[in-house]
Amino acid sequence: MSRDVGRPRLVPMSSSAGSEHRRDSPTTGGAGTDADVRIPRRSRGLRRPGEATGDGPATRRRDWEAPTTALAAPDGEDEAVTDTMRRGHAPEVPSRVALPHPSGPVRRPEGPREQRTHPVPASPARAAWAPAAPTAPTPTSDGRDRDRETGAGDLDVLGGLVPASDAARDEPPPARRRRLVWPVVAAVLVLALAGGAFFARDLWGVVFPPDFSGPGSGHVVVQVADGDSTRDIGASLVSAGVVASARGFGQAAEDDPRGRGIQPGFYDMARQMSAAEAVTRMLDPAARLGRLEVRGGTQLDDTAGVGNARVPGVLSLISAATCVVDDSGQRRCVSVDDLRRAMVGTDPAQLGVPDWALDGVRRAPVERRLEGLVAPGNYDVRPGSDAVSALATVVRTSAATLESAGVVTKAAANNVTPYQALIVGSIAEREGIESDFPRITRVVYNRLPIPMRLQMDSTINYPLDRQTLLTTPVDRATPGPYNTYLNFGLPPTPLGAVSTPALTAALTPDVGAWVYFVKCEKDGSSCFAVAPEEHDANRRLAQARGVY
Repeated sequence: MSRDVGRPRLVPMSSSAGSEHRRDSPTTGGAGTDADVRIPRRSRGLRRPGEATGDGPATRRRDWEAPTTALAAPDGEDEAVTDTMRRGHAPEVPSRVALPHPSGPVRRPEGPREQRTHPVPASPARAAWAPAAPTAPTPTSDGRDRDRETGAGDLDVLGGLVPASDAARDEPPPARRRRLVWPVVAAVLVLALAGGAFFARDLWGVVFPPDFSGPGSGHVVVQVADGDSTRDIGASLVSAGVVASARGFGQAAEDDPRGRGIQPGFYDMARQMSAAEAVTRMLDPAARLGRLEVRGGTQLDDTAGVGNARVPGVLSLISAATCVVDDSGQRRCVSVDDLRRAMVGTDPAQLGVPDWALDGVRRAPVERRLEGLVAPGNYDVRPGSDAVSALATVVRTSAATLESAGVVTKAAANNVTPYQALIVGSIAEREGIESDFPRITRVVYNRLPIPMRLQMDSTINYPLDRQTLLTTPVDRATPGPYNTYLNFGLPPTPLGAVSTPALTAALTPDVGAWVYFVKCEKDGSSCFAVAPEEHDANRRLAQARGVY
């Protein structure tokens, strides 16, 4: 047999486990042949059950031992790796694992499989404990039965690390693969069904979102922030327990032609309303809470209107905005007196007064210190707020509006402070119409440095809570900080809310030398004059027209 480098060889052991083959043995073909292989003592030769190598107790002892299949190591290796199969009373257990040679895969020797092992004579002791030798089966095309007869099949199994039974050898590999495929298929089907169930549940919620029925019950306040989409509003309603689904509310808002008209602010809603009912209610102005609108010229306190009518002031508007309805239907609000006490007793900075107005506010009469700091516009106050929080919300919002109009950056151009520019603008707001605002503010700025009293009827009527321009000689003779017929300079506070046009006129007045004006047209327009004689002529014209 030729020598193949890297090929493991099956070598039968002699009767003595530690013996060597003689170099001059007839079977080796002479000294120095390939069969002259030294087998380490710790390896065992291949013996079948019942085979004997000699007589005596030593032979019987060795017959009892389990046969060992020795897989010769490739050239250069000193030790063979063994795989032991115990037979008889012991179970079939592999004893060691065959290690592959690093030089490459193990190749089988060519030729019939029966020639891979050296024949070993049968042992008489086999009949005592080993099963009878199997009868020769009918050979098959693949040589499987021939392997059983010669024992080559057992060697193959041992080389595969596990003992093989007849059933395992006879079972074709595709059958084993089928046994593994079906559990995997079943697991995939279960996962697919579970995923389908989750998907179906989500899809059902998309197509048919949950919803309550009817108008609901109770009262709950919900806020819509500036820039909220219908989906955002729906999420807020779900959090408050108003509707069951944000998607359902969004669909209801899309179905209503007015659905996109929901404005930022606070709304009085009920719990567990249907989505359609919630949309309808939010579109009803009566459902709005915390909303107040301040117009140009509105004072802090209520003022006398036409006849016996009263025009609500800023404090009354804020008081109404704080109202909230509880579940019993009772309306609770912060009173005007509570707001006035908070204005008087709280530091102006805590009330939201900006830095540029703090000095003028602290020198003003405490009961009117916030006058003019609430610009015209719409405000949202959280229903249920306390007096300080409500005032601070409105004043801070107004300060941002005034600053965006340039009150801080442009006032110095007219030699006044930002707070004084508010006072000048409030006088123009009360004395004339919008088209005359730039010339009225110029008259004020022209009189201040002369010095010349302003002599404005609006300043006389302000502490009297009247918005008329008519005054009596008694009114003009009554002393007070707002009497510009008796005092020089500006009044201590603005006269009311200063609109954007009036504030713009105070910041950028018209250019002119006017120091007089009088209302001379029925549409409210005024006639302006530089000299006293011209002013007297304008007054006569106004009287002739029935205006003055």
